[in-house]
Amino acid sequence: MFAGLPELGIANGEDLKETLTNCTEPLKAIDQFQMENGILLPTLQSALPFLDLHGTPRLEFHQSVFDELRDKLMERVATIAEGKEDDRYVKLEELLEKSFPLVKMPSIQPVVMQVLKHLPKVPEKKLKLVMADKELYKVCAVQVKRQIWQDNQALFGDEVSPLLKQYIVEKEAALFSSDLSILHNFFSSSPKARRQGEVVLRLTQMIGKNVKLYDMVLQFLRTLFLRTRNVHYCTLRAELLMSLHDLDISEICSVDPCHKFTWCLDACIREKFVDGKRARELQGFLDGVKKGQEQVLGDLSMILCDPFASNTLVLSIIRNLQELLSQDALPRDSPDLLLLLRMLSLGQGAWDIIDSQVFKEPRLDLEVVTRFLPAMMTVVVDDHTFIVEQKLPSEEKTSLSYPAAVPDVYLQDNRVACEMGLYYVLHIAKLRNKNALQRLLPALGELDTYNDMAFGDIFLHLLTGHLTLLSDEFGSEEFCSVVFDGFLLTSFSSKENVHRHILRMLLHLHHKVLPSCLETLMKTLEPPKQCSEPLKELYSQLTEKLEAQKKTPPPSDEAPSLDLGLHPVSVPTSTPTTPRSG
Repeated sequence: MFAGLPELGIANGEDLKETLTNCTEPLKAIDQFQMENGILLPTLQSALPFLDLHGTPRLEFHQSVFDELRDKLMERVATIAEGKEDDRYVKLEELLEKSFPLVKMPSIQPVVMQVLKHLPKVPEKKLKLVMADKELYKVCAVQVKRQIWQDNQALFGDEVSPLLKQYIVEKEAALFSSDLSILHNFFSSSPKARRQGEVVLRLTQMIGKNVKLYDMVLQFLRTLFLRTRNVHYCTLRAELLMSLHDLDISEICSVDPCHKFTWCLDACIREKFVDGKRARELQGFLDGVKKGQEQVLGDLSMILCDPFASNTLVLSIIRNLQELLSQDALPRDSPDLLLLLRMLSLGQGAWDIIDSQVFKEPRLDLEVVTRFLPAMMTVVVDDHTFIVEQKLPSEEKTSLSYPAAVPDVYLQDNRVACEMGLYYVLHIAKLRNKNALQRLLPALGELDTYNDMAFGDIFLHLLTGHLTLLSDEFGSEEFCSVVFDGFLLTSFSSKENVHRHILRMLLHLHHKVLPSCLETLMKTLEPPKQCSEPLKELYSQLTEKLEAQKKTPPPSDEAPSLDLGLHPVSVPTSTPTTPRSG
């Protein structure tokens, strides 16, 4: 507790013990020890006996004086830290030398830590002593830890790793959220709100203005993205940069070549649309990558691989296609559309670019522009025409055939086309186009879509939310068969995530589903013995809801009594009337 006092020439308990062991008059020895080691203030000597008379223990008095002096010293340290640069560092270093031997003393430790905190460069020897002592390392300020971390990547990785895991857990939990709605889904929150999350704020604080630490975090994210293919690491890469931008950390933002591109894209994500002006700005950044700096394409591809960026790009592409339809124009005639496809392709190719270390933009398949998108536009027109046709009187209907389908080969072999096709399914669900949905969902179920994207968590999260718009249709056996047998159940046994998304949807729509279909579904969806706890929990929740629903008495056919306490009024009538019940 009193370690370090001898170094400063201050007597401690061991000195008192030695004095009492070797003295002949203990009381005189104690008085002498108190005189030499007490507060050296002459006017205080007469006051101490007065405090004794009032029953105030000497320890209590000295402790209160000590606390007051410590607080004053900490204030003084803060004041010195705000002074002239050259002068303040000299004073702080002198104070550190005098106080550091007492760093293990709990009462003095806050002062030492305050000095360390305000030193922009702590002496290497002191840093090593702090790092070697777990207790000291734990209580030192983040400003000191940054100086330790920048030369100890493994230690920094140990600190950051739990935060990165927490971030992924939170993102995946959001995709399996119990909230099922087209208005409140994974993409509903604004970029600024997402940057207020605990993990992003803590990482931002840990990095501060330290470029070296920022580069380390980016390297961790690239490595984890390569190892797991988890696109949420790409989201964190963008969120971290924009969080530093919000705090105006120019030391980092000015040296990250992706800063302006990410800032512009962030505005597009906020609006959920890439307008013409911003599209040209983004194109300028992409075209401005200089020879010898192609490596920046790896980071740009990660930023575009962020699901929030992909979502914005695809929604913008669909909106562009609708505008082209109204203008009778072809996709290849729209520079904005071609740029959106270029960025979507760069984002989709992020893993391959970083893995291969070949920093070139992936070439966009021209057939996507010349064949797939025109075919998709044809489907849009046919779907719309078919809906209008069905509303006409039978004598005015033509022999219009059922709308064509998007060529399957593109959904299987091309990731950009597959992403577009899946978002078109969401688009028609949003329009409540039951006929088109009944045609497309079974087709998706039969296809091996690129990288199994049709059964990815993001698409299933959005699809289940969009299907709530067609909740009344689940009372039809035909619609249930299309959604469940035709699509969702085709892979649920081999993919637990699909199983969970089906149960999420049924938790919200079970009262709308045809009872006979629901009964079959419950048998089919019973979890296997070897499954995760979240899956078991979802099935249990659904079972409880169905049991509670059975116990609720069905509504009475009789109209409820509306006795409002009014006096009856006789109405003359020429024919006898039958009184109504209730």
